[in-house]
Amino acid sequence: MPDYQAPLRDLRFVMDEMLDYPAHYAGLPAGEEASPDVVAAILEEGARFAREVLLPLNQSGDREGCRLEGGEVKAPKGFKEAYAQYVEGGWPSLAADPAQGGQGLPHSLAMVLSEMICATNLAWGMYPGLSHGAADALRHHGTDAQKATYLTKLVEGTWTGTMCLTEPHCGTDLGLIKTRALPTDDGAYAITGTKIFISAGEHDLAENIVHLVLAKLPDAPEGSKGISLFVVPKFLPDADGNPGERNGVVCGSLEHKMGIHGNATCVMNFDGAKGFLVGAPNKGLACMFTMMNAARIGVGIQGLGLAEASFQNALAYARDRLQMRALSGPQAPEKAADPIIVHPDVRRMLLTQKAFAEGGRMLVLYTAQMIDIVEHGSDAAEQERAETLLGLLTPIVKAFLTEVGFEATNEGVQVFGGHGFIQEWGMEQLVRDARITRLYEGTTGIQALDLLGRKVLMSQGESLKVFTKEIHKFCQAEEGNTALAEFVRPLAKLNAEWGELTMGIGMKAMADREEVGAASVDYLMYSGYVTLAYLFARAARQAQATLAEGSDDAAFYRGKLNTARFYFERLLPRTRTHKQAIEAGAESLMAMSAEDFGRGFEL
Repeated sequence: MPDYQAPLRDLRFVMDEMLDYPAHYAGLPAGEEASPDVVAAILEEGARFAREVLLPLNQSGDREGCRLEGGEVKAPKGFKEAYAQYVEGGWPSLAADPAQGGQGLPHSLAMVLSEMICATNLAWGMYPGLSHGAADALRHHGTDAQKATYLTKLVEGTWTGTMCLTEPHCGTDLGLIKTRALPTDDGAYAITGTKIFISAGEHDLAENIVHLVLAKLPDAPEGSKGISLFVVPKFLPDADGNPGERNGVVCGSLEHKMGIHGNATCVMNFDGAKGFLVGAPNKGLACMFTMMNAARIGVGIQGLGLAEASFQNALAYARDRLQMRALSGPQAPEKAADPIIVHPDVRRMLLTQKAFAEGGRMLVLYTAQMIDIVEHGSDAAEQERAETLLGLLTPIVKAFLTEVGFEATNEGVQVFGGHGFIQEWGMEQLVRDARITRLYEGTTGIQALDLLGRKVLMSQGESLKVFTKEIHKFCQAEEGNTALAEFVRPLAKLNAEWGELTMGIGMKAMADREEVGAASVDYLMYSGYVTLAYLFARAARQAQATLAEGSDDAAFYRGKLNTARFYFERLLPRTRTHKQAIEAGAESLMAMSAEDFGRGFEL
């Protein structure tokens, strides 16, 4: 069975040293609750729960899968008991508002726990995964009565939440949805339609499930401007707020999937189900975006967690597996052969995994600080800046970290060789589970259009400038630091080039809008690599400073510098390919007619 140890040492480095989380928390209202002792206890207990409770259920849950029996879904053995422990430990309420029964701790702490859960049992983690987003949507847009009825239950974890968007005929283009909401005499609505790909849409872990459903009113305008949002519980709450009458929503079938077998991915049928309007009529998409943005960051964390899990197990295997001798001569002459970790190509694969895991962790924790400031900051200008950065970074977190997370899990299988293809080692499950992360909550292509089209070009590049200005200031401050020159000089060059590339796309798009779509994915990947370069440069600065002062943990800091150096020398050059593809434009993509794609198939 695969093993996992939460990367607490690296978390402490990023949080305490590189990003100065103690000062960050101290600057938040009620931030004194997140004292170093409290944070350390939460991380250690979260690590124990993930390793001891969730990890042992990961492979068994994958093999067993979910069962649909008479409209009821049974999760794999042990999942329900693990969820009960999760609720009993107070984990669902960690970052929620105390007014709704939460603990009021910063959201960033909950994100750290999410990485541990995703690394040990992604399928299980998806059951409570969307509850936080559902609670946020109701907190921001729900009525006082809706908050009183649903929020506390979602916060404490006795009820879970879902997000019901996709339909059989439409995915991202939600303006095409056919689910209808008819007003009823009691002020509610009768919801009728079918939703597909609903994660945790039906299960036996919690006593009730709260569905947030997109539907259209009878007089709704066409397209996305006519979408409304409704809360549709599995069981209608009774007068005391407890689950009462069964509502008209059932799971019609379970999807048979490539991965995440332990999670119920449901086709949900709404047959006159009683629903309640959330927010204003025809403004449902804006309300749902509160939940969707949280979910997108959550999926990015899934990519990070799986990359870390793959790296840890590949590293352990590479240290143990004997095969051939090092080209420079025997490294373990007392053994029949050398451990494969001595071979350069194995090290390339391991370092690729390590760099993406550590770089992804820095990106998530940097983004988490922005979330804390947006939610709890007291300075309006600082909140506005954080919100701009959060908008820019969200599609990068979601898409870039899932793309490189999938790459990392593939490299993990490769390190194991033939054993990586065998189920008992658990590496192939990580690949299968990782594959969905590039798809749901908006594919990489959709995230790329959001980044380039909506976030960057529609703001005339102003959102990007907020970030590139920060990078520029860092490079400017360190330009006299010769020890850091190997990181600062290429970063400064790429930072300037990032703006130039953006301007070039914008100019082309004025003549042909297809240029945006043609450049978008390469632009997102380019942006991701530069963003991680900035964070690795900051990590290298911190590591150098600590080594200069003298450290009892010098090996850790040398390792951080070596990983940063590998990233800059071996992974960051991928920006050259993405730049060339961006500059190639749309012509070769759009020149061929749709009919000509099939030429040569005819007999």
